[in-house]
Amino acid sequence: MSFLNTAVAALLPALAVAQSLQVPVVSLSEGATCGCAQLSSTFGNKTIFSNSTAYATEVIDFWDVRSDLAPACIFEPSSASDVSSALQILAGCGTQFAVRGGGHMNYPGANNINGGVLVSLAALDQNIVDAESQTIDVGPGSRWVDVYDALDEYGLYTIGGRMKTIGVPGLTLIGGFHYFINKYGFTMDNVLSYDVVLGNGTQVVANKTDNFELFWALKGGANNFGLVTNFKLQAYPIANVSITYQNFNESAIEDFIGATVDLVNNDGPELAAGSVITIQYNATTKEVTSFIMGMQEGTESPPSRFDAFSKIPSTSTMNAVMSPKQWHANLDTPNQMFRVQFAHKTMIPDADQLYRIYQGWKDAVDSISDVEGLYPTFVMNIVPKSALSVAKNNGVGNVWGLDDSQSYIIWQFSTGWANAEDDIRMTSWSRSLLDYWHQENQLMGLAHEWLYMGDAGEFQDPYVTFPRENVERMRQVRSDYDPLGVFTRLNWGGFKLSR
Repeated sequence: MSFLNTAVAALLPALAVAQSLQVPVVSLSEGATCGCAQLSSTFGNKTIFSNSTAYATEVIDFWDVRSDLAPACIFEPSSASDVSSALQILAGCGTQFAVRGGGHMNYPGANNINGGVLVSLAALDQNIVDAESQTIDVGPGSRWVDVYDALDEYGLYTIGGRMKTIGVPGLTLIGGFHYFINKYGFTMDNVLSYDVVLGNGTQVVANKTDNFELFWALKGGANNFGLVTNFKLQAYPIANVSITYQNFNESAIEDFIGATVDLVNNDGPELAAGSVITIQYNATTKEVTSFIMGMQEGTESPPSRFDAFSKIPSTSTMNAVMSPKQWHANLDTPNQMFRVQFAHKTMIPDADQLYRIYQGWKDAVDSISDVEGLYPTFVMNIVPKSALSVAKNNGVGNVWGLDDSQSYIIWQFSTGWANAEDDIRMTSWSRSLLDYWHQENQLMGLAHEWLYMGDAGEFQDPYVTFPRENVERMRQVRSDYDPLGVFTRLNWGGFKLSR
């Protein structure tokens, strides 16, 4: 059966609902008044208004202070059926809404909304392990620490967030970096099935055999197609990991960057290993510090995959063997510390040029040293080519369409600051600096245009860096599965496909 026939057959129930459901064009306040009233009438205390103490807590349950907005009401579903009914209400009222999983996406409007409805998925926090099949069903209200806790009892582990408080849905739907991508691929490559509520309230399952095109589009295509209420993830029998945590001062930076390039170029799939690699600069004290948090599968200690770093004189080093649960329990990213913005570009690994970019970044930070609460970080996320082989060979692929002939480094500015009056200035600073060094890389033949949503800024468009045919395929999936445009017109925040 052709895809078109299969898709039409699968969508018949949804199309029947869609014929009776229209999305009115109304003002923000009119849509919110209608949506909040109907949600409250239908679900009672699952709908929270601004006069409740719970509301005050919920509206700051975000990592980035810039996400602290004022929704007209907050709806907290406790089942997929609740989500289904709520989406029908929101679509019928023309209510603009945002969806929050873990609240970690630092893109204003991606997971909260002024004057609309915030759908909080916190109560959909199931983590159900099937030890025999080595899978886990995970709800979109879970954070990765919850997932690792549930798997630990069975000596299992999965490919999820590197920091414990990152939410499951945001990371999984945009791709998902983990320490072990070099062997197992990205988080999205380890999703076996998605339970999805479409914009008209229809519930579908997307996997290799059912709704395949939707299954493919959700692997990196973000929140353009529906609301996922369950992720079935592959797990692996990994009871212990070997970790290294090494700190360095400024005199080691050039060698530190060289070791990063060495790692990405030699991080083959025979041994699962990966890292978090950052450089921080205090523009007041002029102190530079860098660190690597490395993790390797197994019990070899110190982990040999990070030998290039271990050869550099460090200010402190810790090596240990522990369970994944123990490791992640220490890796917190507390909410509400600052306003924070990411921005990145991608390049072919080159140590000399990366060092020049670092130096340019450090000099540029000095030019904004007067910004209150300034917290600048230079991040290098490695993408070994073996990480890209997983999608290429698994019979599904993903929306990125990257070939596995080349390894890459994502170089990123992660910048925190205190006050809203500096928002425009900080965006301008980051954007201009990023574009300058990307142009330099283009001239040197080192630039790659691909952008990863999880490290990109809100002023960047990852979709224009994906293969054109993949973008058109995603648009077709969106048209087939969300003909009402609920996840384009009403849920408009975050990285969205253009019309």
